[in-house]
Amino acid sequence: MIRVLLADDQGLVRAGFRALLDAEPDIEVVAEAADGVEAVRLAGQTRPDVVLMDIRMPGVDGLEATRRIAADPALTATRIVILTTFELDEYLFEALRVGASGFLVKDTEPVELLRGVRAVAAGDALLSPGVTRRLIAEFAGRGGAQPAAPELSLGQLTDREREVMALVGAGLSNEEIAARLVVSPATAKTHVSRAMVKLGARDRAQLVVYAYEAGLVRPGWLA
Repeated sequence: MIRVLLADDQGLVRAGFRALLDAEPDIEVVAEAADGVEAVRLAGQTRPDVVLMDIRMPGVDGLEATRRIAADPALTATRIVILTTFELDEYLFEALRVGASGFLVKDTEPVELLRGVRAVAAGDALLSPGVTRRLIAEFAGRGGAQPAAPELSLGQLTDREREVMALVGAGLSNEEIAARLVVSPATAKTHVSRAMVKLGARDRAQLVVYAYEAGLVRPGWLA
């Protein structure tokens, strides 16, 4: 059973999501929060598998709530999906930096919402390659941000793992990486997994962020 926490300041939105999710035999909504403070408190109490987090809420917003939940050692297994009205929200890249596993646009089709919840619960990042490229090209070049992992060191990676990490950062899928490097998709996936383990990345989304912070890739470099 996938246990979900809903965090959105609009009761109607929460009710719609709850009706959709609770109708599935393998998903259960365990709590609802109307603001970030409540989301953090309820996450600590219920320890959900997935949090669907509205990024714009009064008081403590979804970004700060994501930061607090991701930093809680007791919630390392909890994955956070940001809910946004716009596909390129200005806060999305920062949300990925502080621990979100991806995002969904609020008007996404029901089948895509369900697929996304199941994918994140299984440990995947909810970022399509195309959206990754556009998102980072738009926002990753902004200065002033502090690194998400100050201790980040690429010395423990092999040359091939660094190469693969750069391609992940550019938004390529495992299949696209395999084609570019002339290896099998399984081999590409293995390199991605090893890089994540060595760097302590929560998921593929955080590996994308690390690639930019380490200077392995910059917007538009594959164009």
